[in-house]
Formats: sequence, C-alpha cells, structure tokens
Amino acid sequence: MPSGKANLLGNRAHWAFVYLKKAGLVESRKRGIYCITPRGLDVLAQQPTRIDCKYLEKFPEFIVFRDLRHDEDASVAATADPPTQGTPEETLDAAHQRLSLDLQSELLDQVKSASPAFFERLVVVLLVGMGYGGTLQDAGASVGKSGDGGIDGIIKEDRLGLDVIYIQAKRWEGTVGRPEIQKFAGALQGQRARKGVFITTSSFSSDARDYVKTIDSRIVLMDGPELAKHMLDHNIGVSPVRSYEVKRIDSDFFSEE
Repeated sequence: MPSGKANLLGNRAHWAFVYLKKAGLVESRKRGIYCITPRGLDVLAQQPTRIDCKYLEKFPEFIVFRDLRHDEDASVAATADPPTQGTPEETLDAAHQRLSLDLQSELLDQVKSASPAFFERLVVVLLVGMGYGGTLQDAGASVGKSGDGGIDGIIKEDRLGLDVIYIQAKRWEGTVGRPEIQKFAGALQGQRARKGVFITTSSFSSDARDYVKTIDSRIVLMDGPELAKHMLDHNIGVSPVRSYEVKRIDSDFFSEE
C-alpha cells in the first residue's frame, strides 16, 4: 500500500469479507473463519459474473453501511479516490501520501530559500535526527571548520565516535555532475576517510551516480526530494497537526474457546 506498512492483498481480502458480511452473504464464526449464509448460497446459485460494490447495492444492509461510510468519508472526499476504487484504508493511505508529497515539495522550497549557513546546520540536525553523532554539539562541532574546499563538515557515525562521515552540502539549483563528486572523493582520500555524504537541494546526473558505484570510498548521494523525505520522516522542520488510529476487531478477545 502507499504507506509501505501494509500488504495490499491482505488488506483487500479483509475488506472483501467486510463488504460481503455487511451485505449478509457471509458471516464470521471466529477468527479467520467465514461461512456462507443462505443468502450467499442464493447468490452463488445465480452464478454472477462479478460481485463488487455495485452488485452488493441490491442488498439494503449494504446500502446502509455504504451511506454511513460515505458520511464518515465526506471530509476527505475531495482528495481521496471514490469508495468503489479501493478499501477505506487504501483511500486514507492514498490521501496521506498525497499530503506528504505536497509537504515535501513545500519543505524543499523552504530549504532552497534559506541561507547556505542555515543549510549546513540543517544537514547536521537531520543526520543527528537520523541517529548519527550522539549529541548535536558533538556531532556538528567541526561543520564549516574543516578548511578543505571539498568538505563542509564532519559528523560521527555513532555515539562513540568509532568512525566519522564527511559531509558536502550544496544548496544548488543546477544538476550536480561527476566533477563535483570526484572533487569530494579526492577530499576524502586526502583525509584518509572511507565514508561521505553528498547532499544537495537539486539533483545528481546519471554520471555522478554511476561514478560513486565504481570507487572504493563509500559515498551516499542525497538529492533534494530525498532530503525533503528524510526531513519529513524524522520531523525536521515540520510538526504534527493531527493523527489517526486505524483499529480492527480483536477476534481473540471474543474467543470463548
């Protein structure tokens, strides 16, 4: 599913049973066990070519369920797919994904309009938020002070400082090409460093991405969209507005066996 947190097949199967149950075609006996009802047997005897939401509208119980769901979904109807195009969880997931993509675009615009100094601080805050460096003070102590034209900063890879990662931060509009990556790789060799992160607000050329695959140093390239996504994932520059919990019946709770 769009969120990456649920299996599409399992989600569809779950809601298929919900719809059939609401229409009175099946009933749930216990966890994971569904039985066809007399009404369901009648439907089977008619050999329908397709059973979908449109077909189920012939049953009054399903219409009541559909209308109730329509009222509850009215607030997201403008951004969500029509109810017949997916399950409620898929609709919610798709709407959330669209909101996230819009927010990522706004985040990137904000970063591009900030000063180079702010961008360098942002990079350190983000990497600390992702779990690197321990405290912010220790992690970013050497940012902007390395004195090497190809390196903007250094951050600890872990809280103990067993290894370090060198940073290059470019607040650019144009595409970052292979020459810039080669320059950064050379700076790493000059420091006898093995790892580096090159972060830009723009994008990398295919030559640049191919180049990092052929060298001994481990260099990770993070372009503008990836930067914005990581900021969103780790709550950097954003704050929660509201949250929703999606719950299901706990069949084990009601089991009397």
